[in-house]
Amino acid sequence: MTTVAPSPHARDLSDAPDWWRQAVVYQVYPRSFADTNGDGLGDIPGITSRVAYLAELGVDAVWLSPFYPSALADGGYDVADYRDVDPRLGTLADMDELIAQLHAHGIRVVVDIVPNHTSDKHAWFQEALAAGRGSAARERYIFREGTGPDGSEPPTDWVSVFGGSAWERVSDGQWYFHNFDVSQPDLNWANPEVRADFLTTLRFWSDRGVDGFRVDVAHMLTKDLSEPLPSRAELDAMPIDGNHPLIDRDDVQEVYAEWRAVFDEYDPPRTAVAEAWVHPSRVPLYASAASLGQSFNFDLLEADFDAGQFRRIVADNLALAAESGSSTTWVLSNHDVVRHATRYGLPDAERGADGRPTLKHGNEWLLSGGRTPALDAERGERRARAAALFLLGLPGSAYLYQGEELGLHEVADIPDAERQDPTFFRSPGVDLGRDGCRVPLPWTASDTAFGFGTGGAHLSQPEWFARYAVDAEDGVPGSTLELYRRALALRHELQTAEELAWTDGSSDDVVGFERPGGWVVVTNFGAEPVALPAGEVLVSSRLLEGDELPAETTVWLRRA
Repeated sequence: MTTVAPSPHARDLSDAPDWWRQAVVYQVYPRSFADTNGDGLGDIPGITSRVAYLAELGVDAVWLSPFYPSALADGGYDVADYRDVDPRLGTLADMDELIAQLHAHGIRVVVDIVPNHTSDKHAWFQEALAAGRGSAARERYIFREGTGPDGSEPPTDWVSVFGGSAWERVSDGQWYFHNFDVSQPDLNWANPEVRADFLTTLRFWSDRGVDGFRVDVAHMLTKDLSEPLPSRAELDAMPIDGNHPLIDRDDVQEVYAEWRAVFDEYDPPRTAVAEAWVHPSRVPLYASAASLGQSFNFDLLEADFDAGQFRRIVADNLALAAESGSSTTWVLSNHDVVRHATRYGLPDAERGADGRPTLKHGNEWLLSGGRTPALDAERGERRARAAALFLLGLPGSAYLYQGEELGLHEVADIPDAERQDPTFFRSPGVDLGRDGCRVPLPWTASDTAFGFGTGGAHLSQPEWFARYAVDAEDGVPGSTLELYRRALALRHELQTAEELAWTDGSSDDVVGFERPGGWVVVTNFGAEPVALPAGEVLVSSRLLEGDELPAETTVWLRRA
């Protein structure tokens, strides 16, 4: 491991096993963060070159989206080798250097792990194709015979998440199952060899200094595909109660108990957070100390900028965290959703009886190339700043997505020829996919590719990125970047016990809560100003004038 002189401002990483409980974690999408070799693709040395920026921002950890060898059929989530770095992004030595630099600056490292499926380029899958029916190699995946007189029809009529059949036929006539893209064959987690190999992978990265893991689609690993297989209609009608053939099965916790034993071999124990889109009552299973230890809460990703929704979401998820003994997580944007500055500038989503959006938020706007419905960009940014300050005041972990600290909007008008997301190709005209939130970051307003790299960017950056560039906001009072820096610095000073007490708002549009030590957070979700509560103003998402809290604004106060 590379030896690096510690930063004079670094926090001590040696004796804080519970660091993750209230950490601020910054998600880096490596291919779109910073490019050092001019090939248009972000790389590991590019992240290393920006470690000082991340330290000044004030984050506790960096979560790296997949950087493994990949054909990029799904943005790196089609992994060809779990224990290496994509040569287009760097080397294992580059990764060691990045980990060392982050640690020297007091920043921990979380890496994405993708256990549900591999790439079809993975050595195991290539071996399975060559080995044929009945081979041990095919038992690592889910192969089945087809239906119909000659087996030319798929085993079932199931549909993949990205559209089209969930089965693909190989040259000898068998079919393999892929819940996602055709290039992402699902692993067979009933196979002991699969389980053992992932334990090796967890130790490989932990031994290199990785502090934790973000577990992709953690609720979908184990499956019951005993014959006869149900039809799509039968599958959709089955309750997701721990016994569903494909989703959120109870036996997946047996896998995570093995993982937990590996995590606990280290001092401090390695951490994990589940990406588990499950019923709220099932979240504590993944977040318990016997399992992964923490689970993502995605409710704010689906919420409008609405006082009632925000308060209910906070109350519900704090209760779930108490049930599991974990801390909850808060997130407004990530690599899979429309950026929240844009979401908040569009009309509120239509909602079903369960309160969830009936349409993918922002998809209609994306399909129109950003023309309709009209985006109120200024309002979206104002609400985004207020929501971020609200989130950063909550107990629990806060996950930030690269570029949100600049106030970045979604990019709608990406040329079809540049698009990379498989959802775009599998569902043309229905879903443009996730490329719009993955456009490379703007670092400088006037340089090539806005300072991302000298060779351009793999997804075109719009001209309006210039006003959101880091150098355009750095040191500028009132900029979104300076708001985030100030809020994160204060959070480190103020954050103590994981407690929250609601305070009475002056109207239904106002949500307030108090944290230990007299730290008060108040958000006016409404369209009209309200009276500013008493106390010393620490930071506000919007300029305050007089004794009023403006519309769509959050303020942090300290009571005397």
